Amino acid sequence: MPEPIVFLPPMLCDARAFAHQIMAFSATSPVICLPTGLADTMAQIAREILTLAPPKFALAGLSMGGCIALEVVRQAPARVTRLALINTTAQSELPEVAAAREPRIVAARAGRFCDVVHDELPPTAIGQGPSRSDTLDAMGDMARDVGAEAYVMQARAMQRRPDQTPTLRKMRQPTLVLSGGEDTVYPLRRQQFMAELIPYAQHRVIAGAGHLPTLEAPLAVTEALRDWMQQPLVLR
Repeated sequence: MPEPIVFLPPMLCDARAFAHQIMAFSATSPVICLPTGLADTMAQIAREILTLAPPKFALAGLSMGGCIALEVVRQAPARVTRLALINTTAQSELPEVAAAREPRIVAARAGRFCDVVHDELPPTAIGQGPSRSDTLDAMGDMARDVGAEAYVMQARAMQRRPDQTPTLRKMRQPTLVLSGGEDTVYPLRRQQFMAELIPYAQHRVIAGAGHLPTLEAPLAVTEALRDWMQQPLVLR
């Protein structure tokens, strides 16, 4: 029986961030997309994910979803059969980035959530491809539906996230590191370095895509994930 696939969306996004991939894989595999605004620490979010997920599953996380995916692997490596890390990082939050989140959290709590959305998901993070306008519209729609309360928990979890570099070195799952070539949030060189630390990782770059390649280049992302799902499992 095909492995279940669990998708973890980025901050201020929901299952629509993986709409094409969910449609493509649901014909052959059980597919679940779980929210990321479940708690205000990575450890607790991962515990919630593990409670909701199947006993064993393939795991794909985008941006914040990738940070959570690494914590899931750290807590329960035997349950994750394979891992896809899309435009994400294994490093803890830089002090200046963590500090910049504080006024956004205050603004979200004060009813100025629309301003926060623009700062957290800047248009410059999206590539200049033909789907740029549709991607920006989808980002705004998802953010409004996720809402300020979940955002505050997500922002706190990102501020406090631990460095996962030791986790990378211990991983034995077939792993795909998938990068948008124009991502300005997590530079390509940082994602390449992450791939080099993982024993069984492949690194693929989607030219022209920015921080949300699942929406900007959905066909290319789905093709890369199909190849990932067909990789043989590693004996541990």
